[in-house]
Amino acid sequence: MSGIAAKVAKDRAVAEGLGTNRNPIKYQNQDYEELRAQCLASKTLFKDDQFPACVSTLGFNELGPNSAKTVGIVWKRPSEICKQPHFIIDGATRGDIRQGALGDCWLLAAIASLTLDPDILAQVVPDNQSFEKDYAGIFHFQFWQFGEWVDVVVDDRLPTKNGELVFVHSAEGDEFWSALLEKAYAKLNGSYEALSGGSTIEGFEDFTGGISEQYELKKAPADLFQIIRKALKAESLLGCSIDITSAYDSESITSRKLVKGHAYSVTGAEEVMYRGQTVQLIRVRNPWGEVEWTGPWSDNAPEWNSIDSKVRETLGNKAEDGEFWMAYTDWLREYSRLEICNLSPDTLTSNDQHKWNVTLFSGSWVRGSTAGGCQNYPGTYWTNPQFRVKLEEPDHDHSGSSRDPSCTVIVGLMQKNRRRQKKLGEDLLSIGYALYRVPKELQNQTDIHLNREFFQKTTAAGRSDTYINMREVSKRIKLPVGDYVIVPSTFEPLKPGDFCLRIFSEKAAKSLEVGDIVKADPYEPQVTDKDVTNDFKNIFQKLAGDKGEVTAKDIQNILNRLLSKRTDLKTNGFSLATCKEMISLMDMDGTQTLNLMEFKTLWMKIQKYMEIFLKADKDKSGTMDAHEIRAALQDAGFSLNNTIQQSIAQRYADIDLTITFNSFISCMIRLETLFKMFKQLDNDNSGRIEFSLPEWLCATLV
Repeated sequence: MSGIAAKVAKDRAVAEGLGTNRNPIKYQNQDYEELRAQCLASKTLFKDDQFPACVSTLGFNELGPNSAKTVGIVWKRPSEICKQPHFIIDGATRGDIRQGALGDCWLLAAIASLTLDPDILAQVVPDNQSFEKDYAGIFHFQFWQFGEWVDVVVDDRLPTKNGELVFVHSAEGDEFWSALLEKAYAKLNGSYEALSGGSTIEGFEDFTGGISEQYELKKAPADLFQIIRKALKAESLLGCSIDITSAYDSESITSRKLVKGHAYSVTGAEEVMYRGQTVQLIRVRNPWGEVEWTGPWSDNAPEWNSIDSKVRETLGNKAEDGEFWMAYTDWLREYSRLEICNLSPDTLTSNDQHKWNVTLFSGSWVRGSTAGGCQNYPGTYWTNPQFRVKLEEPDHDHSGSSRDPSCTVIVGLMQKNRRRQKKLGEDLLSIGYALYRVPKELQNQTDIHLNREFFQKTTAAGRSDTYINMREVSKRIKLPVGDYVIVPSTFEPLKPGDFCLRIFSEKAAKSLEVGDIVKADPYEPQVTDKDVTNDFKNIFQKLAGDKGEVTAKDIQNILNRLLSKRTDLKTNGFSLATCKEMISLMDMDGTQTLNLMEFKTLWMKIQKYMEIFLKADKDKSGTMDAHEIRAALQDAGFSLNNTIQQSIAQRYADIDLTITFNSFISCMIRLETLFKMFKQLDNDNSGRIEFSLPEWLCATLV
């Protein structure tokens, strides 16, 4: 319950602007300014109890407590490592980054590209941090995480071995911004080891909040060199890598000194005149800071002697600094993949620069509720979260006909917090999405999920590529003007996880989560004396006796006696608590008992819900599969959003994800009670009510 309350409180704060880069969320509720002021006042150096200087901070497996790799590691502050430490010397540059004993070259490649843009760098690495003025052993950095910016605080105790930094370090040894940035990112992801292995795109996006695109270089478009130059000019971040074919290939070095399975930064693209011909060159950087390409156009290669000396000086080829030039044709042949994180995605395809319209949704796949799996599982696929986007304006330079103009969207699906779950043995899920055009007759139905029949009859208008276990899948899609629904999913059903879905459109688009409207129109039987038969009256009188009213215990006895005779329902009987809640729903005079007419109304409700339950029980098992409750709730008159659906599944489903009849009735009665209570208190129909603490406790303890 407290977790739900915390989420509601956070959602309200986000709606008021929390989580923007100007007002980032304080990670783990640590306020940099307050903590720094406390340390300065007490003349102590900050010690971060949220990410302590101990072996668990290092990792959980290869860097775990019993690992040989952690033997001899000592945590030291920069002043204990060198005589005069500096945060940044003469600006942050690519040369400040040298990889250590951690497989996070993907992150270092992203950091290297970050140094090319001072504005982005200043956002990630806030100003006014140093080892001189008001030094208190505390630093902070800002990262984009799944739609919101967070400010992460760290102390400056760093892991060392034999007096030297174990992980990222600068070439000079007395500059520490990159090592502290790596530590803050490790804290955000749970440990240093959690950073091992990844895609440069992940770092790019977490430094910018941008959207990514990938190119397989064996299938490179003809204008890729122009795209790269345009991307660099637009200050996009670029990375490239060479695929490995086996585990033995990882970090292996080719005959021309390129490292397989290693993340490089692309930092330049130029054309030069060479012996009367134009040659296209690409500049690449190895975050190791060494091991460089030895082929044509490498440092000190003979090709440099045949170009203009001023051009050679401008391009600045140096020896053994980890950065090197190579011919574009060689680069295409040697490397496998290019990743681009676009700060303004449309600059890659349009000469006119303008901002994209962006919509972001956060959601969850919950077992038994919204974890429906891919289209191979039609029985549950439709229960996945659904998001609608209405494209009303075509691109200004659309490629379609005047009768069928097209719109460009980039859809990105990102799974959340999987690195933090590595230590629990959890890996990335295989994820993907499909996009369907909604026919006119269904365009106004935004309050309920499109059903199984729709997806069985409708062909996808677009989709992500093959389901894959990456943090994010994204794709640029051109679509005719129209109304669409996007369904994000895991490959297999029942795989839990959190995600965010981003929709970028060139022109304004209307977007919403399907079923986000919460309303209820439950069955309300109108009971008269004619509806009460003599048999029913006799049964009631036997229960009620002279008092003429039945108690919760009476209701429990009669209902469980009736249920025990049903072979088509698997039930352990109603609990006394559920029967008390039935009375709370039906009791109009506050006696905590039911009279004849109230009991008859309750019985008719139960019969109606029994009819709905049996209809939803497709396999006639006597129970309802948890994912089937969505359709049952709709039949019962309830439109509920995904968050409520997920809460229902978690509360009322058994461990095998089935819901018994008595659990279903308990759920229906509880929902009716809550809606009824809200309606009675919402006097002005505003959709909001206000409680004092005693009122809240009385209401929720019903």
